[in-house]
Amino acid sequence: MLLRHDAFSRLCRARELLGEVREHPLSIKDVAREIRMSPFHFIRQFEALFGLTPHQFRIESRLDQAKHLLVIGQRSVTEVCMEVGMSSLGSFSDLFARRVGAAPSVYQHRARVMVQVPGTFPPELFPGCLSLMARLPPSAFRNFREAHALHVPLECKVVAQGDINANQTHQHHG
Repeated sequence: MLLRHDAFSRLCRARELLGEVREHPLSIKDVAREIRMSPFHFIRQFEALFGLTPHQFRIESRLDQAKHLLVIGQRSVTEVCMEVGMSSLGSFSDLFARRVGAAPSVYQHRARVMVQVPGTFPPELFPGCLSLMARLPPSAFRNFREAHALHVPLECKVVAQGDINANQTHQHHG
């Protein structure tokens, strides 16, 4: 997908807007208008760039914020629900349990029991892929440097137009 610098910047701005917790969150249509794209084009471009639809991204962002608040704070599940922009405790708890694998109160209890050093997270709270990688022997990473040299991570930061085209060309011909 060839993406111009200005379109890339606007999609990054949309991702920021979708991640914000507001009393009245912007609709997908409002976000698309804000970044000067049609809603359908915005959804297609956003998913192609970030791997999630804008709606999926907003949900994942809220759940990530909720996990963080449940682990570090002294907030109740209801307070966390409201703080991340969810209006229904029942819907929040059901969604959290389906996506995370445990009810918010269970997740909070487990996290508080496991956390022994303030500010650190036990390996059990990391995504599964990172937990698995931590258990692999160093020899499993022998090709990591080679793979890293070929793969440029997608980050929302300002880069020159030529850099975007070079990266895309490299990925297509790499």
